[in-house]
Amino acid sequence: MSSVWLPCGDYHQDYKEDQGWWQTRFIKGKMLLLLLVVFVGIPLLCDEYWMSVATMVGYTAMGALGVQLLIGYAGLLTLGHAAFIAVGAYTSTMLILQFPWPQFMVDAGLAYPVSIVAAGVVAGLWSVLFGLPSVKVKGFYLILTTMAAQFITVDFILTQYVSQIGGRGQAFSLPPGTIKIGPWVIDNELSIYLVMVVLLSLMIIVLANLLRSKPGRAWVAIRDNDIAAEALGINIVWYKLLAFFVAGFMAGIAGAFWVCNTAALSPEHFQWFLSLWLVGVILIGGVGSIQGAIFGSIFMVVVMEVLQLAVIPLADYYPSLLMDFAYVKDMAFGLAICAFLIYEPNGLAYRWWQAKNYFNLWPFSY
Repeated sequence: MSSVWLPCGDYHQDYKEDQGWWQTRFIKGKMLLLLLVVFVGIPLLCDEYWMSVATMVGYTAMGALGVQLLIGYAGLLTLGHAAFIAVGAYTSTMLILQFPWPQFMVDAGLAYPVSIVAAGVVAGLWSVLFGLPSVKVKGFYLILTTMAAQFITVDFILTQYVSQIGGRGQAFSLPPGTIKIGPWVIDNELSIYLVMVVLLSLMIIVLANLLRSKPGRAWVAIRDNDIAAEALGINIVWYKLLAFFVAGFMAGIAGAFWVCNTAALSPEHFQWFLSLWLVGVILIGGVGSIQGAIFGSIFMVVVMEVLQLAVIPLADYYPSLLMDFAYVKDMAFGLAICAFLIYEPNGLAYRWWQAKNYFNLWPFSY
C-alpha cells in the first residue's frame, strides 16, 4: 500500500498491500511509539512493584487470548482454561527438572526455550482431548465438559500424581539460575518482564495472522452459524478441534511463562477461579477482538492492584479488612462484570474502536 496520502485516500495496488498491518506512516509511527513504551519506557520509569504488575497484566493477557479464540471467534464456550495453563506449567517444569538434557543445551541455555514449545504442544493436545465433545455438544453442555477438564486435570491428576514425582509433595521449586535463555538468567523483574513482552507479542502476531487466514474465517463462520458453515463445505469438526489446539497451545505457553515468574509451582495456582477470571477478562475487554483481551487484562489487574493499595491504609483501623481482601477482590470482580454487562456489553475494545474512528475521521466525525 502506498504510504503517500492521495486526495481521495490510500489506494491498494495488490492483495499484499490490502492486508498489510502498518499501512500508513501514521500507523507505523503509532506502533513504533507503542514498542518504545513497552520495551523502553516501562522498564525505565517503573519500579519493581509496578513492573511486576505489568508482568501480571501480560500473563493474564496470554491466558485470555486462548479464551478469546474459543469464545469470541469460534463460539466454543469454556470454563476450564486454567487446566491447560497448568498442563503447560507442569510440562515445562518437569522437563527442566527431570529431563536428561545434553550438557551443551544446558550450557547454551536452551532447556527452558525448548520446554516452552513442548509445553504449548502438550497443552494443545490435552485441550483437543477435552475438545472432542464439541463435535456433538455446544453451549451449556460444552461448558460442563471444559469444567470437567479443570477438575480432572488440576484437582485429580496434577494434585494426586504429578505433584508427587520426586517426593516433592505438592509444590515444585526451581533452584536459582535454572531458568536461562541463552546466556541470560531469568531471575529479576526486568528479565521476567521482557520475556513476557516477547512471548505476548509473538502470540498476538500469530493469532492475528491466523484470524485473517482461512482458519480464522472458518472459526467466525462456525461461531455465527455452524449448520450454515457445514453446508458451505467447512469441516466444522476439524476447525473446532484446531481452535482447541491453538487455544491450548497458547495456554501452555502462558503456563511455561508462569514458571519463570514464580520459580515455584503448585496446583493452587490454577484453581477454577482462574478460568472464571479469564472469561471475565474478555467480557470486560470485549468479546471477539484481540484488543479486548489486552484491555480487559489491563483493567482487571490494575483495578485490583489499586483496590489493594486503597485497602492497605485502612488496615490500621479495620484489621480484618486486609485479611478479608480476597473476598473484597471477588466482590469487585463480580460487580465489574455486572456493570459492564449492563452499561457496556460490547466491552472496552468497542470504546477504543469508537475513539479511534472519531480521531481518524476528524473533522468529519459525525
